[in-house]
This record gives sequence, C-alpha cells and structure tokens, in this order.
Amino acid sequence: MAGVKDIDAIAALQDPVRRRLYEYVAAQGREVGRNEAAEAAGVARALAAHHLDRLTEAGLLVSGSRRLTGRTGPGAGRPAKVYTRASAERSVSLPARDYRTAAELLAEAAEEAGLDAGLCAAARRRGEALRGGAPPVGGLDEAREVLAGRGYEPHEEDAGGGAARTVRMRNCPFHAVAERFPPLVCGMNLALLEGLLGADGPVRARMDARPGECCVVVEASKNKDD
Repeated sequence: MAGVKDIDAIAALQDPVRRRLYEYVAAQGREVGRNEAAEAAGVARALAAHHLDRLTEAGLLVSGSRRLTGRTGPGAGRPAKVYTRASAERSVSLPARDYRTAAELLAEAAEEAGLDAGLCAAARRRGEALRGGAPPVGGLDEAREVLAGRGYEPHEEDAGGGAARTVRMRNCPFHAVAERFPPLVCGMNLALLEGLLGADGPVRARMDARPGECCVVVEASKNKDD
C-alpha cells in the first residue's frame, strides 16, 4: 500500500499557491531564495516562506542557507534561506503496485543476457509509435514541447557566445532504474527519444551525461555535408 509519507507529500501540493511555488523551484534547477519564489508566485514573502517551509517538511523541497549577494566577510549580510527540489521520488498507487521492482528485474535479465541491441530497437519502435506517424519534430522549440509532455523537464542551455542551441533535461523518467543499470537504460532512453523526435529531422538526440540531469541532450542536427 502507498506509504503515508508519500500520500502526505502529494497532498501538500493541493494548495494552489504551494503548488506554484514547488513548480517554480523545481523548474529552476538551482537554489531559490524566498524573495524570488514569492515574486514568481505573485504572493507576499511571508506567505511564500510559510509554504516553502511546509514543502520542506513534506520532503518535497530541501532547504539550506547562503548569502545571495555573493559577497563574503563583514558587511556581506546574513545568509538567506534557499530551497531546491528534493531528490526523493514520491508515488501513490491504490491498490499497491510495484512496477519499479519489475523494471529492475527485467533490466537485470536484459543486461545479463546481452540484450542491449534488442532493447534499443524496441525502444526506438516505441518512440516512433508514440509519435503516431507524425513527421519528425520541426525544431528545438517543438522538441521542448514534446519532451515536456513526456516528463523530461527540458530547458535550453545558455551556452553564450553564439554557440549552438542545446536542450538539456532536468528529469530522467527512468532515473531509479538508470542508477542501477546506466549503460542499458541510458541507451534505451536515447533510442526512445530518437524514435520520438524522428530520424533525419532538424533535431537529434545524443548522449551527454551530466550529474543530476538526463543523460541525453537534444540539439540541431548537423548538415549531412558537415
């Protein structure tokens, strides 16, 4: 049966202001102070602080403190309270289901049997099926919409200096299993996104692992003549 803590954590998001604050902090991928969160949610700082602390008590956020001015030493001011999304996963299933264990067992069996290629082929077909016969995505903006709809939490990396646009993803939907079987599951994830975004289109998915984010990035396809 679903854990009481998971139920309580998810119930904490029922309040619309609290949900807006959580969604804003989660989307930033960095520490967020109370003033910033309050402004983003359109509420007073005191109300934002109350809800942010409630989200921390529920285990949905993690709090800390640091000087937001970037200065140190005398005159730098007191450290401010900051928040980031908690790494723990929360899920509720009634009646109880345990798909994670099944996924881990299947991944273990596939890895031991050397079925990487077959898994990737199946994942690519599934991605194509999810695209539903539509043409490849038309560009990075459309790719971000598609990825957001699948829970990847895409964001465009600010490379600066006129560098090529790159879309990274803060969330891996397969994170728990990918942690135990990274080569197998990351390869499956890449193949799934190749099928979902479409081959020979204006964007491509490739591996570029970074701690705390999805192992795949999406960028504009290189010209075939390059």
